[in-house]
Amino acid sequence: MNRNMRGVIVFISGSLLAAAFLFHFIKINVLQDAMLILATLIAGYPIVKKAWQSARMKAFSIELLVTIAVVGAMILGEYVESAAVTFLFLLGAYLEAHSLEKTRNSLKSLMEMTPLKATVKREGKSIIVPAEEVTKGELLLIPSGEKIAVDGIITSGQAFLNEAAITGESVPVRKQKNDHVFSGTIVDSGYIEVLAEKVGEDTTFSRIIELVEEAQESKAKTQKFLEKFSNLYTPAIIILSLIVFVFTKDIELTLTFLVIACPGALVISAPVSLVAGIGNGAKHGVLIKGGEIMEKLAKIDVVVFDKTGTLTKGQPEVTAIQTYGMDEDEFLTMVAEAEVISEHHLGRTIVKAAVGRGLKLINQPNDVEVMKGHGIKATIKDKKMVIGNRKWMNENQIPIPDTVEVYAEQQELDGNTAVFTALNNTIIGVISIADQIRDEAAKTIQKLKQCGVKQIVMLTGDNRHTANKVANQLGMDQYFAELLPEDKVRQIKQLQQQGYRTAMVGDGINDAPAIAIADIGIAMGGSGTDAAMETADMIIISDKLDRLVHGYTLAKATVSNMKQNMSFAVVTVVILLAGVLSKNIFLAAGMFIHEFSVLVVILNALRLVRYKYAR
Repeated sequence: MNRNMRGVIVFISGSLLAAAFLFHFIKINVLQDAMLILATLIAGYPIVKKAWQSARMKAFSIELLVTIAVVGAMILGEYVESAAVTFLFLLGAYLEAHSLEKTRNSLKSLMEMTPLKATVKREGKSIIVPAEEVTKGELLLIPSGEKIAVDGIITSGQAFLNEAAITGESVPVRKQKNDHVFSGTIVDSGYIEVLAEKVGEDTTFSRIIELVEEAQESKAKTQKFLEKFSNLYTPAIIILSLIVFVFTKDIELTLTFLVIACPGALVISAPVSLVAGIGNGAKHGVLIKGGEIMEKLAKIDVVVFDKTGTLTKGQPEVTAIQTYGMDEDEFLTMVAEAEVISEHHLGRTIVKAAVGRGLKLINQPNDVEVMKGHGIKATIKDKKMVIGNRKWMNENQIPIPDTVEVYAEQQELDGNTAVFTALNNTIIGVISIADQIRDEAAKTIQKLKQCGVKQIVMLTGDNRHTANKVANQLGMDQYFAELLPEDKVRQIKQLQQQGYRTAMVGDGINDAPAIAIADIGIAMGGSGTDAAMETADMIIISDKLDRLVHGYTLAKATVSNMKQNMSFAVVTVVILLAGVLSKNIFLAAGMFIHEFSVLVVILNALRLVRYKYAR
């Protein structure tokens, strides 16, 4: 039954109760009883129907307890009680559905941001088409005020974009040629043309909605426990009611006991908090994949960061090129031709530098071998090239002359990553690459410590000099340099063996194993690879590191809210039962308090919808 139909039934049964009160006042008892019985039947129908459906599934529902109590009241001729109980129960269910809908408003508001149409250029003409008909590779024309319907790259124009749908941040961001844009964001002012790279269900925005839906449906350990508890609790209450009747011979007391003991508020205490918490996260650029993840996230005490692309901006630049016996452009062209197949930040940076110089990358690399955390081997024009770090040179038995070593070490002390290149087993050059630390990185680390994280650790495949410089600037408790992906996994395991609950934050393919093994894996959404995001338990969609603090504190607030709800629900039931057994609370009043407790639990959870960590 939908909420509107339930509202109609509540209104009718409430009107009948009012009419019964009127007939009682003018002392027409026959019509009074008729109105009460009619109100009971109308309001009781959906309750009995649901109880029957649950019974057929061999489940003991709250509706079954209410049905038994109402039937008993009718047999005893307690029509006021039966009408009041059914009306209050249905009114409570109506208000509960209305309030629960609000806890899902974050997802609803996200879905309302879905772009419905797009202006594309086809056969030289601009035409408006439904967003789902845009295909990959098409050119979109996006004026001021229009939503972007695809993920893509700007080919011309510039604009300020409202990226609240992705990042939760409504302050417009300036975008220009070669910048990436996301579906669901809005051109606040300006004009851009965008080449579609991801369309339809493949866009980041569609994936966010899909993952939030899945997350809100997944259950926390506490929630699973409460459901099992409820399945045992309900039949236990029926047995206890029979015992009460055997000892008291008071059928009214027994029926009241039966209804008041319903665990309604307790059953919804966990899911309503989790749904509100997950929705809040999505609205603020943090995607937490489910209730169980939320509970684990609230308990972490060590946060481990990857460096490149996580603590740094992930937009490294070539800062210097040193060649030995070769022209600089010829050298850069060969290295870029070999790196063109690389997905690593450094490889892509070298290719970008070559393209930026207008160099033509004509030759295809052959016999390519990629070694994660080391570098690559490739053959260009029948010449064998080895590109990577010191370890990679040593493993391939390529000697590094002292002059080259001195130069590379100085570059590393200056904060650069030195990429060695050898041709036919002889070093022919070193490319220095540097990446800037994110503006918000130091503040994020400081706030994580203030919020209760015991240790902040950095793991990087970069050289020890650069790692030391970054770690000191950011105030890391520990750092480990020159690590392979398996070394990062080993470091995470060691922390876990010491009793720490770890969260690993990374962005690249090489971080995926460590993200998977950590208690909570966290991926940077904007610059992260698909592998990292698929493996992660939590995604920082906005690619802004400070949202990690929001996610962590939100998880703590959600778990705290869940505990508040559970405590309140249990205490309410205990007080009510004590009142019933001492004959201070009767059926209608008990039902009113019971339904009121359900609403209090929901209203408490609704506070999470507005939760915002003070940045």
